[in-house]
Amino acid sequence: MLRHLSAIHVPYRLKRPFRISRGTKSVADTIFVEIRRGRHIGRGEGVPYTRYDETIDSVIAQIGSVRDEIEAGADRERLIEIMPPGAARNAIDCALWDLEAKQTRVSVVDRIGWGPLGPVDTAITISLDTPENMAAAAQQLQDVPLLKVKVDASDPIAALRAVRQVAPNPRMIVDPNESWSIDQLGSWQRQLVDLRVDLLEQPLPAKNDADLEGFESLIPLAADESGHVTDNLGQLARRYDYVNIKLDKTGGLTTALEMLEAAEREGLGLMMGCMVSSSLSIAPALIIAQRCAFVDLDGPTLLTEDRDNGVVETCGTMVPPKPGFWG
Repeated sequence: MLRHLSAIHVPYRLKRPFRISRGTKSVADTIFVEIRRGRHIGRGEGVPYTRYDETIDSVIAQIGSVRDEIEAGADRERLIEIMPPGAARNAIDCALWDLEAKQTRVSVVDRIGWGPLGPVDTAITISLDTPENMAAAAQQLQDVPLLKVKVDASDPIAALRAVRQVAPNPRMIVDPNESWSIDQLGSWQRQLVDLRVDLLEQPLPAKNDADLEGFESLIPLAADESGHVTDNLGQLARRYDYVNIKLDKTGGLTTALEMLEAAEREGLGLMMGCMVSSSLSIAPALIIAQRCAFVDLDGPTLLTEDRDNGVVETCGTMVPPKPGFWG
């Protein structure tokens, strides 16, 4: 019996504008994929990201380019051969995992052999704004276990001080999204220590990563935009302490699992991240999150409306979706 693949654009409006150093968004654009075979339907989601030259149209076109092979029965291993990493492959890969689970009645976590998923503490993000507005946002989050604070190069220390003053207890990830220079990193790191920053994520542009070789950072560094797939992990390990795994970068759960194992072999710590997305993106990401020291999966909490029966976040702790949602 042949499969049927469909892919559509599904936008989600955000509760409030989400700003990082590269720009601001008010809508999360996702690509929803279904793969049907008989009465079974596998679902997956990818999020096009302009940082990697992806658009809604380009991701849908990529999916269309492999439609015939997927409908003819191509498996996840074949998918890796015919598609590059990215949002399009992620959506198909996760849909294939879901379809396989429904056809066999064996859950994805059981197939992997990791056992049942448990709740995880996820970072709750404070987007880039004035120090006063960031402090107002942090005031509502002072009891969560982990904050992620978006900054740029225009006086990030003032913003972080404002956040810390009202939220002294949570662990803190700081994310400049490639907006700093190596000189700025050096000049600010003593203040970052004083502010009890636990992790600094992608401070420099990925193209300037070589500047980190030999740099003695006082704060653990995590690669995000610099760390996509397993090929460059050895090099990353000379520059970073952690790598942020995202399914839309690796191109799906299949290669994310491979990247996790390879990162552990290289001695890199693990972080699990996401784009701004619905719970359909987060459900497979929660599998990787079980092995990560830092988890940043709050994408659905930014939406005005999520998918039914998805993840539930309460005071920074995320509970997996209800049975039957995915996988």
